[in-house]
Amino acid sequence: MDSLTALIAVSVAILLGAMSPGPSFLIVARTAIASSSARGVWAALGMGIGGAAFALAASLGLQLLLATVPAIYKALQLAGAAYLLFIAYRLWKSAPDALETAGHEVVRQDSWRQALLLGLGTQLSNPKAAIVYASVFSAVLPKVPSLSMVAVLALTVFAIEFAWYVLVAIAFSTGKARQAYTRGKIWIDRLAAGAIAALGVKILADAELR
Repeated sequence: MDSLTALIAVSVAILLGAMSPGPSFLIVARTAIASSSARGVWAALGMGIGGAAFALAASLGLQLLLATVPAIYKALQLAGAAYLLFIAYRLWKSAPDALETAGHEVVRQDSWRQALLLGLGTQLSNPKAAIVYASVFSAVLPKVPSLSMVAVLALTVFAIEFAWYVLVAIAFSTGKARQAYTRGKIWIDRLAAGAIAALGVKILADAELR
């Protein structure tokens, strides 16, 4: 497979993966609604950096490492599940808070660094994403990709992840989105917390089966 075809194949696969609903989508959307589009963009930047990190790891043989040392993958699963359950707990606990209160808390306590780290942590907390990246890359890349190809792929993945979640942040920071969220905040937050917690529990269950 030539370099251009490989780049297109990876781009399509990563874009479809980013667009599928999951904790990353929920975190960016809620950050944008409850705080501001700027905070959502910082979270999106974290998603992009996390995606680029997965791309670099996959290019450097992540799949082989995880297959050779299963304990590493299990450790990733446990750490990722713990992080997702922590995020779910925080969402559930803050669900009854008024949006204005939550918004002021975010502005006062959560700097752009925290929004960035929230996005990055959420992206890196899903070990399944590491496997997806590794599988896609191993299917389309040569056994020893050039450094230039690795760099281009990492930048491409960053651009796709970042651009998609910026669109999510902008879409969910509109006045209509905030009004809808305000009306159903407690249930929306608890549904989001439940979905994130369910993924964390599933990752834990998968880790126990290994």
